[in-house]
Amino acid sequence: MIEFKNVKKYYGMKSVGLYDESLVINDGEIVGILGKNGSGKTTMLKAIMGLCELKAGEILIDGKPVSRQYEKMSFITEEGSFFPSMTPREYGYFLADFIPSFSMERYCNLLKFFEIDAHAKIKTFSAGQKSKLEVSAGFSKGAKYILMDEPFMGKDMFTRRDFLKLMVSSLKGDETILITTHLIDEIENVLDRVVILLHGRIKADFYIDDMRSKGKTLAEVMAEVSGYEEDRYKKMNI
Repeated sequence: MIEFKNVKKYYGMKSVGLYDESLVINDGEIVGILGKNGSGKTTMLKAIMGLCELKAGEILIDGKPVSRQYEKMSFITEEGSFFPSMTPREYGYFLADFIPSFSMERYCNLLKFFEIDAHAKIKTFSAGQKSKLEVSAGFSKGAKYILMDEPFMGKDMFTRRDFLKLMVSSLKGDETILITTHLIDEIENVLDRVVILLHGRIKADFYIDDMRSKGKTLAEVMAEVSGYEEDRYKKMNI
């Protein structure tokens, strides 16, 4: 279980990352953390990982501070956590030395799935290849909590579809996954729950099944919550 207790995070004096938010994310849920650019999505994931200092409040993982639960966590980010001078194979051995639960077999299988050259220097990879490498490593750590910040960056439509199928089919059932993404149409069918942020505040928190029972789509709810006006462009005098 991930618990947010009155969490505040500011950047500078005025810019708000998260404003006095409380939230409980249950074990085994696949949760979409959605919102506009600058709404606080990445800040929320980094706060869970203990990668940013909070102004107030606390975050607990299974009742303990994040700093005592790192072995349960995996953070997949578009920034990448690899070493550019290594090859994917070398990087895999590095992770295996430091993470007891790391599966080299699963990692190599994912590299093959994504058609990543295990012997080429990572610094020669394209942005898309680096993203696939980050996903391969993140899903091989045996983590209970998997946090993904825009994991589909640089991936083509078919790779995204294959990855989502692979992700869902490979889950053991007890992992908790948090995903930030703008590709809501593609992700809707794999999510259990959605948390929508706006200006550092949680503006909506609901389960996908409840949303569908009301005859709504995720895109429609996103538009309602964010105040999007479909015909706004007509007001422009161009």
